[in-house]
Amino acid sequence: VALRTLTGHTGWVRSVAWSPDGRYLASGSVAVCVWDAETGQLLRALEGYRNSVYSVAWSPDGRFLASGSADGTIRVWDAGTGQLLRTLEGHTDWVRSVAWSPDGHFLASGSDDTTVRVWDAGSGRLLRALEGHTGWVWSVAWSPDGRFLASGSRDYTVRVWDAGTGQPLRTLEGHTSDVNSVAWSPDGHYLVSSSDDRTVRVWDAGTGQLLRTLEGHTDWVRSVAWSPDGRFLASGSDDGTVRIWGIPQ
Repeated sequence: VALRTLTGHTGWVRSVAWSPDGRYLASGSVAVCVWDAETGQLLRALEGYRNSVYSVAWSPDGRFLASGSADGTIRVWDAGTGQLLRTLEGHTDWVRSVAWSPDGHFLASGSDDTTVRVWDAGSGRLLRALEGHTGWVWSVAWSPDGRFLASGSRDYTVRVWDAGTGQPLRTLEGHTSDVNSVAWSPDGHYLVSSSDDRTVRVWDAGTGQLLRTLEGHTDWVRSVAWSPDGRFLASGSDDGTVRIWGIPQ
């Protein structure tokens, strides 16, 4: 049942994210919009982009928003006022994904320039560029303890990196098409990935071993997410379905 429809964007909405306290929603189109989740009221529009915003993410404390755009930049905003605080420049192509570290001190971004980049969220300084993918990077995710990053790419692989040094730790191979989404289990022991090959795959994050392949979707699988207790997975596909999978403990 649809509770409310939030209108105000003038283009495709490519990303939505809840604030940590659940009171607000952010959405990315040509502008970033912040909404009251209870009433659906548009609180503020964060403007200045000429290109689409592909990813929006709240800081863990809910004070800031980060957005990644087709203009190759990441922007950090004061979520309460809508003020643009800083613009992070360094990518040379579209930014598809942005993610805050669990402690809120760092940002990671994935781009069509095939790199993952790690930034100091407070200063906007580029700390390191993680190179190794040979295709667009669609998705980036921090491990729950903030020590590692995972990235999914158009090169059909998932890569795991040491977030502190940028060192590549392992490459997870098995998908036969673009990897669109990656997510860590809440305990950090597992990774899940979804792909244009129509599968969802679960991996041992420590060894890179493929544990299971979940089949059933009939089109590209765009997004995947763990339940907070780690017992279930949800996946969304171009076949028009969301599937919920039970994960044996």
